[in-house]
Amino acid sequence: MPRSPAFRVLRLTIILFALGFLVYKLASPKNIDAISQVTGYSNGRFRESVVADSKPAQTKDEQPKEAPATRPQEELKEDKAEVKTKESNSESKEPASAVVVEEATSPAPPPFNDGVGPTYVHANATFVTLARNEDIWNLVKSIRNVEDRFNHKYHYDWVFLNDAEFDDDFKEITTALVSGTTKYGKIPKEHWGFPEWIDKERAAKTRQEMAEKKIIYGDSVSYRHMCRFESGFFYRHPLMMEYKYYWRVEPDITLHCDIDYDVFKFMEEKQYDYGFTLSLYEYGDTITTLWDSVRKFLKAHPEHAVKDNLMEWLSDDEGYSYNRCHFWSNFEIGNLDFWRGKAYSEFFDFLDQEGGFFYERWGDAPVHSIGAGLFLPKSKVHYFDDIGYWHVPFTNCPTNREDRLRLKCSCNPRDNFSWKGYSCTSKYYNVMGMEKPSEWRTQS
Repeated sequence: MPRSPAFRVLRLTIILFALGFLVYKLASPKNIDAISQVTGYSNGRFRESVVADSKPAQTKDEQPKEAPATRPQEELKEDKAEVKTKESNSESKEPASAVVVEEATSPAPPPFNDGVGPTYVHANATFVTLARNEDIWNLVKSIRNVEDRFNHKYHYDWVFLNDAEFDDDFKEITTALVSGTTKYGKIPKEHWGFPEWIDKERAAKTRQEMAEKKIIYGDSVSYRHMCRFESGFFYRHPLMMEYKYYWRVEPDITLHCDIDYDVFKFMEEKQYDYGFTLSLYEYGDTITTLWDSVRKFLKAHPEHAVKDNLMEWLSDDEGYSYNRCHFWSNFEIGNLDFWRGKAYSEFFDFLDQEGGFFYERWGDAPVHSIGAGLFLPKSKVHYFDDIGYWHVPFTNCPTNREDRLRLKCSCNPRDNFSWKGYSCTSKYYNVMGMEKPSEWRTQS
């Protein structure tokens, strides 16, 4: 029986209504998310294709650029937008499209760079560290401290020296951590061993006696080689010869504060030749005859002692005896040209012939301090009160609270060794005629 036209119209109306309802349901945000999960397209990319289809066709002069081979930054941002959209949908019934569009169209942040610009003129300087392969994990801490607090902005080089070859593991780890160029050098045998004029039996007897007295490092041969090397040879190493300034860094140290200026440029512009953070009295039993040798050298070479030097800081009786004050040389920033100069070179060579590095236990700290104290005007020596530094067991913490807050310091001012009784820093201020920081008494 043929159906009437009215029935056909009714059936067509029902079919169109059903199709319209189905399209409406599929176009809802929740279903779009479900489709995107099945098809592999993100919410943002799906909507972008819809928007793109609705845009007028591009003219010949407006052809799109060829897509890059790798995933562009916009796609990565859209993926993040999808995650945020799903989180938003789980908490609110608001359409997700607003969040997605805002996230997808936000401009990319500028590249992060808190360092100096490409036109910055660096000082001719490097860090230098004496270390062995087995020191690597104690050294990692030191490097991260220096990089995080200072060198990530300036990218200065770093020279590593060893009496043996550095292994690949040491090189790979340190290269990954240092923002500047890393260089690795082996110390010549003649700079790390007994000189031919040393009586080894006498030296061995000294070590035994010091061990019995429980003098720290008193029985160590390698410690004596280290002290001799740091006193007179590190600045002569071929890798160091291209630099003018250096900053010595030891394994297992801490920098407690940000350093918000270029210390090498500071040394250069202020014409300082030696900088320190900690000073203290040396262990007397390790340098029994050191000052006697110093006096013999000064008698033979009076021309090397400059006027207005730090003799008053080194001696309480106008040079007759040594009061044992010295700069703690595990941290020092200095001018390599001073050590290479005639006065200090002749001074070290004289002390080396005296044999005290092996017949006693002369350290590089008193040797450097006496050399800088006698052969430099005191105006060339600088105390870095603002550099928070720790080397077991002593701390230099910026004295004033304002500086500690500004430099984001992590040190406890009560631990500041610089104003304690065994420190020579207060004496340095007196000799220099400098006013002490306002809060120094609270830390003494």
